[in-house]
Amino acid sequence: MRPQYILVRFGEVTLKGRNRTRFEQQLVKDMKRKLEAFPKSAIEHTFGRALIALNGEAYEGVSAALKRVFGIYSFSPVLRTDQQLENIREAALAVMKQYDPEPRTFKVTARRADKSYPHDSQKMNHLVGGYVLKNMPGLKVDVREPEVQLWVEIRPEGVFVYSQIEKGLKGFPAGSNGKGMLMLSGGIDSPVAGWLAMKRGLRVEAVHFHSYPYTSERAKQKVIDLARTLADYVDEVTLHLVPFTDIQVRLKQESNDNLLITLMRRIMFRITEKLAHANDAKAIVTGENLGQVASQTLSSLYAIEQVTTLPILRPLIMMEKEEIIRISEQIGTYETSILPYEDCCTVFLPKSPSTNPNMKVIRQLERSMDWLDDYIDQAIEAVETKVIRPQEQKLGEWERLF
Repeated sequence: MRPQYILVRFGEVTLKGRNRTRFEQQLVKDMKRKLEAFPKSAIEHTFGRALIALNGEAYEGVSAALKRVFGIYSFSPVLRTDQQLENIREAALAVMKQYDPEPRTFKVTARRADKSYPHDSQKMNHLVGGYVLKNMPGLKVDVREPEVQLWVEIRPEGVFVYSQIEKGLKGFPAGSNGKGMLMLSGGIDSPVAGWLAMKRGLRVEAVHFHSYPYTSERAKQKVIDLARTLADYVDEVTLHLVPFTDIQVRLKQESNDNLLITLMRRIMFRITEKLAHANDAKAIVTGENLGQVASQTLSSLYAIEQVTTLPILRPLIMMEKEEIIRISEQIGTYETSILPYEDCCTVFLPKSPSTNPNMKVIRQLERSMDWLDDYIDQAIEAVETKVIRPQEQKLGEWERLF
């Protein structure tokens, strides 16, 4: 049995009250963009849901695309019929007969959204279930742990019969909650932080600091590839590549070695804030994780973030490393993140970075750096900005992510 339609259920957007329409419209727009590769398909938007007519398109391809859309709670391949009981029964039987081998137990769950329908939900459970049992003699009813749960949704626009529910990404539609600047390194954490921020409806522009020639072109390409993977979920990601070599070399010459990372991070935040203001972003997103490295102790985080007035969003701040790795594997960034190309921080990493930086000393050092503002301006003027778009992937690769 090939499904005729896909019934899509929306997630948190349904809780948005007066703004619900805007969020749902954005979600439908995102779905349409993802389904451009399936031109025969058509989307019908109903309250809190969408119905996709496949019109001959392969379910597997469309479902893989839907799994890359933020805001979808779940979806199901369905048969659609009218409200005639005979047609509902036939659709239910067709859904059950798709299984090979046939299941041993099942349960019917009818939902009557259209209250004008003459049979209530309990009655429909018996009317549909009895018909299926009559035509599949080896089948039995198990209301507690059925092998197959058969859903029958009776709605004004039609009746939908299905037995599978696939999970969506949930969250909010892309860009529905504003824009932030993602400080994107080549490691495991920051791409995951960016993905989680996008899942909450934040459109991200990525900022990467590189130290060519101390870091290679392959290290830069690694970050571009990470941005491309993130773009697979939102169609495009703007990437700002900031040359950081001159600043780092000067810092290395003039500052206390144990405060080098703290000073570098403070300068990175200053530059990212300036890029945020220039690009109408209202927050900075980082992959920082409490206690993971010296610059991520509570004292270090406090000392570093003092240079910006923008909100600092840290999606990973309390996560275990294993959880972060698991997400990176699921979203497709892990294999790229572990490629052995160093970033600018690891190249200039001191032997004993401070875990409890002294703010008085930091301010004194920065006041003595009369060159710093000019160097920051020069770095911003030399920023290379790229719009990164998804790379076409084979269906099998997407299926492995989920």
